[in-house]
Amino acid sequence: MLDPFHLRTFVAITEVKSFSEAGRQLGLSQSSVSEHVKRLEQFAGHKLFLRDTHSNSLTEHGQAMLEFARVILETSARAKRHFSHAMKRRRFHFGACEDLAIGWLSEIIRDFTQCHPDVDLDFTIALSRKLTDMFDEGKLDMVLCKRWPDGDRGQLVFRDAVVWTSATGEPVFRNDEAQLVLYPPPSITRFMALTALERTGLPWRIACTSGDLNGLATATSIGLGMMAHSSTLIPPGLRACDPDPRLPELGPIEFVLLQKKSGDHKILTEMSEAIYAQTDKRIATPRRCEKI
Repeated sequence: MLDPFHLRTFVAITEVKSFSEAGRQLGLSQSSVSEHVKRLEQFAGHKLFLRDTHSNSLTEHGQAMLEFARVILETSARAKRHFSHAMKRRRFHFGACEDLAIGWLSEIIRDFTQCHPDVDLDFTIALSRKLTDMFDEGKLDMVLCKRWPDGDRGQLVFRDAVVWTSATGEPVFRNDEAQLVLYPPPSITRFMALTALERTGLPWRIACTSGDLNGLATATSIGLGMMAHSSTLIPPGLRACDPDPRLPELGPIEFVLLQKKSGDHKILTEMSEAIYAQTDKRIATPRRCEKI
């Protein structure tokens, strides 16, 4: 095996053109320098230097060894830097529901990563039910998600009204049936929409189902139906539906934080404070604090 220590000696000799000077710079004796070169020549099976009383020049094999030495030493240095930094790095597992992730939360994520270059952020975007399941399984340190109606879990961040949305603001009916664009179950807004419609007895039809918000927004924007959504997080290109006596009110929805008690307290605190600060700037509805 090529010993990086021997290679470093070899490179030093080629740079200063002297065995004795290389030894002085590296703090090695003349015999140690010669031994290092000897070991490399044994590995190569060839002479690496042409030596006389006035100079030390590389042989053809010495030139090849120099190229290998530089690559090996640089690779070794990079590996050392990588693992040295890795020992100091921390990992933060954060999850959020999609309507927040593509909205103002993206600014918080960007600022957090810029202010914490030593933290590897593992960001999960999913439905609230999946996020809470992952949190319970210990896979996430913090979750920002919706809370099921009448739920009491998590620390309230803000409360918002859920409204019907469409491409034009006009309710979408066909053959007197409300046309719906919904997440698949288990979705909180899906549950709220269908529960409200069943309560009033209004006929309805699911015109489109999509597991991601872009899909829902696209289907709604081309007029396939109405989507139930948080009023302050309506995707661009969509509008809250005009009042219509046929459409039931959907009620409020709450967004909450779940935080791992055994997580990195400093990171959890900074992230939660950033979320609350951004919420206070954008949403006027006051929040109340509750225990997790």
